[in-house]
Amino acid sequence: MKHIILGYDETPAADHALVRTAELAKTFEAKVTVASIAPVLHGRGTGPIDPVDPPARHELQLQHAKDKLAELGIKAETVNGLGDPARALVTIADEREADMIVVGTRELHGLERLLLGSVSEGVEHKAHCDVLIVH
Repeated sequence: MKHIILGYDETPAADHALVRTAELAKTFEAKVTVASIAPVLHGRGTGPIDPVDPPARHELQLQHAKDKLAELGIKAETVNGLGDPARALVTIADEREADMIVVGTRELHGLERLLLGSVSEGVEHKAHCDVLIVH
C-alpha cells in the first residue's frame, strides 16, 4: 500500500478514520492525501454551493486534519473539492492512483438517509480501490 486517501469532514467518525489512516500510513509507509468535499445543493455537482457547508469551512477542516496528522507523525497533502462527496473522493483516488480510501461513517436514519445519502456507502459502491469504512 503506497497511497491512502482520507475523506475528512471533522466529525467524530472522520476523526476515528484519521487515526486509523495514520496507523496504516505508518505501518505501510504510505503517502496520505486528505480530501474534504463541499457539497452542492443539486445532484451531480451542478447546483449552487450549500451556504451551511461552504468551501471555506472545508479549507479549515483540511488544515485541522493536516495538523492532527502531523501530531501523529504523518505528513499529508490536502485537496478540496466541490460536488458530490462520494463521487469526488473516488475521482481523487483514481487520479492519484490510490490504493485505499478511508472514510468514517455515522448512522443516518429515515429522512436524513433518504435526502443526504451516505458518503461511505457511495464511496464503497463507486471506488476502484480498497475502501475502509471506520465506525
